[in-house]
Amino acid sequence: MPGQGDHNDLLLSDDERLHALNVLGDHFAAGRLDSAEFYERSGTVAAARTLGAIREPFLGLPGGLPLEQVDGYVRKVSDGAAPAVRDGNTVASPITPEAELLSLRSRGNLVESIDWLIVGVTLVTFLVLQLVVDWDYAWIVWPSLVVTLSVPRMILKYSDDDEKTYERLKKSDEKARRERLEQAAQRIRELENRND
Repeated sequence: MPGQGDHNDLLLSDDERLHALNVLGDHFAAGRLDSAEFYERSGTVAAARTLGAIREPFLGLPGGLPLEQVDGYVRKVSDGAAPAVRDGNTVASPITPEAELLSLRSRGNLVESIDWLIVGVTLVTFLVLQLVVDWDYAWIVWPSLVVTLSVPRMILKYSDDDEKTYERLKKSDEKARRERLEQAAQRIRELENRND
């Protein structure tokens, strides 16, 4: 391919390196890299002078290199860190613990979203019946909420134990992600200070 070497030799700006570091930090926060991998790859990115030198740290990561060559210029790719891939298909029978956790997370997210939708619709219905229609028995929608909220749980086979486990998983995931984000931000600050 003509000019491929030229693409690799394009010099990077500080802003382009920082963009790449931030995308690498997003991958670390998402759990795709452990601390050692993140430190090694981020060090390589911080020291990179050319587009070619920055390719290797992004090998194997979704979204690939967050920079591209366009008409002799380096351009940032806005979505370098691809979103987490979720299996939209129903898993018939989870075999591994990982598959079971994935299924629980997926069902938990869906039930949580449906709950918010049901509560919102119930509130709007109550307000319309109470304020617009001026019906004295508008309160009847609230006891029906218990039944309405239980339907998605029955359909998705989402028990009380599943819900407790999902809440613990969610808290654990949030804590781990927050810690990784803090580590990533600290590493990026260290690398920026080293380059100043």
